[in-house]
Amino acid sequence: MRRQSSHAGSLARFLASTAVAAVLAAGLGGCQTMSDVTGSLTSSSKAQAVPEDPRRAAEVYGERYRANPKDAEAALGYGQALRATGQRAQAAAVLEQATIAHPGNKALLAAYGRALADNGNSQAAFDVLSRAHSPANPDWRILSVQGTTLDKMAKHEEARRYYASALKIVPEEPSVLSNLGLSYMLTRELPQAEETLRRAYSNPRADGRVRQNLALVVGLQGRFAEAETIAKGDLPADEAAANVAYLREMLSRKDKDYSRPPGNRATVPVAALNRPD
Repeated sequence: MRRQSSHAGSLARFLASTAVAAVLAAGLGGCQTMSDVTGSLTSSSKAQAVPEDPRRAAEVYGERYRANPKDAEAALGYGQALRATGQRAQAAAVLEQATIAHPGNKALLAAYGRALADNGNSQAAFDVLSRAHSPANPDWRILSVQGTTLDKMAKHEEARRYYASALKIVPEEPSVLSNLGLSYMLTRELPQAEETLRRAYSNPRADGRVRQNLALVVGLQGRFAEAETIAKGDLPADEAAANVAYLREMLSRKDKDYSRPPGNRATVPVAALNRPD
């Protein structure tokens, strides 16, 4: 009980800190739990034949790209594979060159904008993503990512307008709701964040990352036992234990960077607005 009281006191001080928004925003730069803009943009038979393993996909697409750097599909696939394996700077470089060679290719623009967001270049990412679709033909995935870039720039009200626009196209889409909930978390509107994340979590299409975001927001309100129950879900014992340990680590952070997973855990962080292809 004494330990829990101490934990609660530490968390209260954390939430009261004037730096909390900046600490959480750091997590949005490199963490990955939202819908991506390029997950279904490669639809040819060649793309579908590429292995699902990102490392192997990087090899296959990389070979094609080096043989012909102007091959738009190869550049797109290679950039996505590089991002999925954490090679963010290289992904951005490949996709930048591809957009120069194919300035009107919206799939490449979307992928390049997303790569810029990966690297923390929020304004540049927003600008590039704006060219990847149009008001007459908006893409909800791009709208959602644009919202995340605005959240990273502390333009939270504007970000929420982008999420709202995305939700008009795909009502109750859990990935967009998850981003919206995390936007509320950044401004410490925790009850609103929880309500939004519960809506996302109730959707059958929500994945485990939405659950983890909900667990984090519940934990930030001091309801640790409930947060751990949510984090465990119906997972196997080893995964549940790993999730709980991860949640505790996230809640214990104060001046640490959320953009890197604690310890040696290779899975994606909880508080995040992106996800790999």
